[in-house]
Amino acid sequence: MVDSSERRRLAYEAALLYYMEDQTMEAIANRMGLSRSTVSRLVASAREEGLVRITLHAPQEPAATTASRLGAMYGINITIVPVTNPTSELRRLERVAAMAGAMVSELVTDGTTIGVAWGTTLSAVSERLVPKHLERSTVVQLNGAANPATTGIPFVGELLGNFSRAYDAKVMNFPVPAFFDYATTRAALWRERSISAVREVGRSVDVAVFGVGAFASPVASHVYASGYLSNEEVLQLRKDGVVGDCCTVLVRSDGSYADIEINSRASGPTPDELKKIPRRVCVVAGTAKVPALIGVLNSGAVTDLIIDDECAARTLEESERQWRASESGAGIGQ
Repeated sequence: MVDSSERRRLAYEAALLYYMEDQTMEAIANRMGLSRSTVSRLVASAREEGLVRITLHAPQEPAATTASRLGAMYGINITIVPVTNPTSELRRLERVAAMAGAMVSELVTDGTTIGVAWGTTLSAVSERLVPKHLERSTVVQLNGAANPATTGIPFVGELLGNFSRAYDAKVMNFPVPAFFDYATTRAALWRERSISAVREVGRSVDVAVFGVGAFASPVASHVYASGYLSNEEVLQLRKDGVVGDCCTVLVRSDGSYADIEINSRASGPTPDELKKIPRRVCVVAGTAKVPALIGVLNSGAVTDLIIDDECAARTLEESERQWRASESGAGIGQ
């Protein structure tokens, strides 16, 4: 039996490793010789007892200028995460994920239903959530994860489990493929009550959290690196002007998606469906995501963007270039 003073010491040590050294729950558990669930409880108790206090400060110039201009352009809230160079793309993702983990935890309260789209970025975010004890909270999987080679359960199960452990939340899995082979199969399965119930919850969550998938990125997007799409399908999508995806719904640079054939077989919520959700938090790291991010922003799927400084600057630059080009084109045609 551990007395209260020893538990506070352990809580402090776990919190120090988690917040200051940016270690995962699993790494801390191995280092301290404890179970992962025990470490999660220790970190949560450290925050509850005042051993940890989190303060977020708005970025200063020039990031504030970038945030305000980009935010005004798309009508969204933007948090820019400064990352000191030189650094690796993985480290850049970790810094953004740490900020996102803290901010998502600030958004959720008792009774909150959280919709989560799986992916490489969301996996990193799930490992850096700030634990808090919530009552009557639910975490629901927004899009299916199975493909011809795997059920997707181990990857998505761990991701959703991290959210569940952080918030004492109930989990609702969505056991369907990421992409169906036939649109008619999807339509038939959507009529099943068990599947329909999960979809209904997923489309009416309080907070949705997702990343952006890109065809090529130093930190590979899971949907393009794990057998969800064939090389032939990717080539055809590129020919059709597709730049990436949001919740496994493919989008073009201008935000259009409705006439892309594969979307009739996709399991994730469309941008129009996402628009019905009050808070839609998009987390993006790395300049390779810029083209895909612009497409997702143009679709209207995002209310809150958490992004690293380099990606934000490049997104603003490219968005303004595209805007100038469209204005010039409009002028010529008049």
